[in-house]
Amino acid sequence: MTLHNQPVAPHKSSEWALTPLIVFLCLYLVTSFIINDFYKIPITVAFVVSSVYSLFITKGLSLNDRILQYSKGAADTNIMLMIWIFILAGAFAQSAKMMGAIDATVNLTLHLLPGNLLFAGIFLASCFISLSIGTSVGTIVALVPVAIGIAAKTNADIPFVTAIVVGGAFFGDNLSFISDTTIAATRTQGCVMRDKFRVNCMIAIPAALIVLIYYIISGINIETLPDSQPINWVKIIPYIIVLGTAIVGMNVTIVLLLGLVSTGIIGLIYGDFDIFGYFGAMGDGIIGMGELIIITLMAGGMLEIIRYNGGINYIIQHLTRHIRKKRGAELCIAALVSLANFCTANNTIAIITVGPLAKSIAERFHVDKRKSASILDTCSCVVQGLIPYGAQMLIAAELSGLSPINIIGYLYYPAALGIATLCSILFRFPRKYS
Repeated sequence: MTLHNQPVAPHKSSEWALTPLIVFLCLYLVTSFIINDFYKIPITVAFVVSSVYSLFITKGLSLNDRILQYSKGAADTNIMLMIWIFILAGAFAQSAKMMGAIDATVNLTLHLLPGNLLFAGIFLASCFISLSIGTSVGTIVALVPVAIGIAAKTNADIPFVTAIVVGGAFFGDNLSFISDTTIAATRTQGCVMRDKFRVNCMIAIPAALIVLIYYIISGINIETLPDSQPINWVKIIPYIIVLGTAIVGMNVTIVLLLGLVSTGIIGLIYGDFDIFGYFGAMGDGIIGMGELIIITLMAGGMLEIIRYNGGINYIIQHLTRHIRKKRGAELCIAALVSLANFCTANNTIAIITVGPLAKSIAERFHVDKRKSASILDTCSCVVQGLIPYGAQMLIAAELSGLSPINIIGYLYYPAALGIATLCSILFRFPRKYS
């Protein structure tokens, strides 16, 4: 039996379909909190256990067909594209580190920004880059190594500065015109991007300003070390290429390839490595992404089993039963996309999954389509920014050498954005669109 002949998911709804996710969360999160050690249980093991459990509870298929259905989710085109990005990101990050690009960029940042504005500067840079390139993953790949280098030279907390980059990355993911989530939200709701952008700005910018003020205050006592090394401007070129090509809208894989080639050329010219050292650095970087790739594949497979068994249908049916007014309709749209994102770990897929239903709810209860598009995009980014098994959190943790749980407690912007979105629904703002 080939993948092309896999069984189609039946039209059913089942609360039991969601239990693999509960098994994962209990094994990884709850147990870690209880024993107060987030490294005791590897996240890969938690996914193996929950994946096996998901196959065990699947009915109506032979064991071979269950495994094929699981593999279908793991081999999803979005998952495979993400894995290619991880591979290139790992190769680029390690070769850039060996060539000296990270150290040069850190020294430049310390030179340009006074110590008490470092946190705010990192956040603004992350917001600007993600807004320009429309991808949170690309922003995290580019800035997390630099932020870690800055933390090392200023004695700042590494989980804290990593979370600053992740939070700013979701600012642009939510607002950018070229973001997948923006495109999906506006297309499913039938509105123009600029109108959705206006609504989004009135929700996201106040949240970002509050967080920015906090970062300014929290960085008052940060002092840069006076003996920072001289800036090697040439070695900053790979990051300039990566950021510049991303800003003009190039595909993220091409962006990373150009960055990878530039690190090799500059590193060879300056004698930082020979051709075999360059290949070795790339290989080490790719191997370093191995755990992340395994987690991504298993998450995709497990979440496909949840969908096949009716988990998404269960969520949709039970959330839409008691809607009465416009406020309830907006809350329902927010809950739908949040839960779908929680189950799929992909904000774009979550929007595409519930977008048509959200449009029907919006039309029935006269919710402005620009507001419904904004809610879809914003809530999906909030959940994606907070779950420990999302691609963004996993790659940030991999690049910083941390557990995702270490970072979650410092994700102030996604939390602030979630609160702002909830307030916009409950207190009916922006008025023009409510």
